[in-house]
Amino acid sequence: MNKKHGVFTEPGTICFERILNGSAEEVWKYLTESEFKAKWLSAGDVEPKVGGTVTHEFDHSRLSKEDDPLPEKYKDLEEGQVSKGVVTKYDRPHVLSYTWDEGDGEGSEVTFELESHGEEQVLLRLTHRKLPTDSDTKAGIGAGWHTHLSILIDCVDNKDPKPFWNVHMPLEKEYEQLVSNLSDN
Repeated sequence: MNKKHGVFTEPGTICFERILNGSAEEVWKYLTESEFKAKWLSAGDVEPKVGGTVTHEFDHSRLSKEDDPLPEKYKDLEEGQVSKGVVTKYDRPHVLSYTWDEGDGEGSEVTFELESHGEEQVLLRLTHRKLPTDSDTKAGIGAGWHTHLSILIDCVDNKDPKPFWNVHMPLEKEYEQLVSNLSDN
């Protein structure tokens, strides 16, 4: 289940499901606390209330100890990137939703749902809605979440994650094909 591609469930929506070791409370820290969130996604806290601010301070070079050259396609991220959002649902440690700045004035929404799975595992369901419509962006977002979630699993398991871009770029090709197949139907 942890290596499966995200599923485009409807136009503008992609969903992922991953099994993580640990409790919902432990995984929740990785979703909301900057110290933990910075290990797999981005630094920046999540204000713990509906209407609270979500800060993302992206620096993919911090996600792995290994050298990870920035692809030419993403050179605009060389200095990192800061993004803000607003919490739309906060039910600790089960559901977290917030807006995501897409740079288009409208944004999208990300929802994380956690539920117990056995004694020491958690099912994480991530749904990203209101995605931009262009195929290239959808493929990049799919590969991005897929890569970030793989890093999250490694972090929760106390493993050194693989370099972000080394994983992301081949996955982006796979997601381009998935998105292409959607538009063919």
